[in-house]
Amino acid sequence: MARTQGAALDEVDLALLAALLDDAEITNKALAHRLGLAESTCAHRIRALRERGVIRDTRIRVDEAALGYPLQAIIKVRLANHTGPKVTALFDALASIPRVLQVFHVAGVDDFLVHVAVEDATALRDIVLEHITIHPVVRGTETQLVFELRDGSGMLPR
Repeated sequence: MARTQGAALDEVDLALLAALLDDAEITNKALAHRLGLAESTCAHRIRALRERGVIRDTRIRVDEAALGYPLQAIIKVRLANHTGPKVTALFDALASIPRVLQVFHVAGVDDFLVHVAVEDATALRDIVLEHITIHPVVRGTETQLVFELRDGSGMLPR
């Protein structure tokens, strides 16, 4: 995936992104009509945004509780040492744990934040004991339950 570094976005790019953030399932035809663009121009611009890495992916979001995983938590992970290869290996390992939604490599007292969704407290404990603290580089963990989660306003005005 290509990464953008301050790629210049014009008004059309921003309008396309805002419309897609509002409705990711909109057809190219409807999107072009909404923005007053030719369908071919619209398709070309979207393709270019993907190639430049501005649009990273397209996903669906599911309700974890509806799938049987109603308990969400953030597991803070602190490392004993910070050698590059060990940090990278742990990052990869954390991201591959079943029921992990997101992993953040952060600065501060903690080194990683691991967002999980599980069926119950026992499953949460098992993730910590069987998948995280088994790594020799891990010095400690702290788990916080998520009571409620809301989306932020995002990158573009809606």
